[in-house]
Amino acid sequence: MRIARFSIDGTVGFGVVEEEPAADGGLQLDIIKGHPFADFERSGRRVPVSQVRLLPPVLPSKIVAIGRNYAEHARELGNTVPDVPVTFFKPSTSVIGPGDEIAYPSISSDVHHEAELAVVIGRLCRDVPRERARDVILGYTCANDLTARDVQQRETQWARAKGFDTSCPLGPWIETELDPADLAVSCTVNGEQRQLGRTSEMVRAVEDLIVHITESMTLLPQDVILTGTPAGVGPVHVGDEVAVTIEGIGTLTNKVVKRD
Repeated sequence: MRIARFSIDGTVGFGVVEEEPAADGGLQLDIIKGHPFADFERSGRRVPVSQVRLLPPVLPSKIVAIGRNYAEHARELGNTVPDVPVTFFKPSTSVIGPGDEIAYPSISSDVHHEAELAVVIGRLCRDVPRERARDVILGYTCANDLTARDVQQRETQWARAKGFDTSCPLGPWIETELDPADLAVSCTVNGEQRQLGRTSEMVRAVEDLIVHITESMTLLPQDVILTGTPAGVGPVHVGDEVAVTIEGIGTLTNKVVKRD
């Protein structure tokens, strides 16, 4: 099931993305009653996706991100694979949705794209055993862990390099019925392929990341885990269109603009 968050006529809601096309041939949403983090019902009211604005699929209290979880990516930046996961945060203010603009930060002249599988947490959890890790997941979406590489290289902490406004595009929706073990992850810039990898190349699987993170902190519904990026990261510039595609989910597209 694909669940999207959307806005129409000033109202925000969630809907199930239907396989049956709308009258205009595009996708349509079956609006749900309530939200997807508890039992919900479909309302039966359908609207074409073309008539709504797709929003970030969740509003997380925190985004917990994992660095150097693909060996080739670690090597391309001159790093080794760490003994324990490199964990950092992106703030909620970094989140934007499909079609939203990435504002190039004034603190950097070398912003890079990083295509990633994002895990959306569906229930409050702590100290999750590996065999129950899938139970706390609502689903998966596409993410772009935009990084001010020059800032990252000159500052000990990654807060500014990874957490600037608009640095965490998410979307276009949440796919709830997906096995994350071996999915293609790719990124294009202006149609040119930059990244292409598979989640099977991750050093640590989704389940292991959930165990590691929840040993130290509670995850809440709507929280997001970014699972790392495959090799091929590179710069983006004002005017570029960046698209992250993940097998079984879809494509997240955003344009880079000059910050006001």
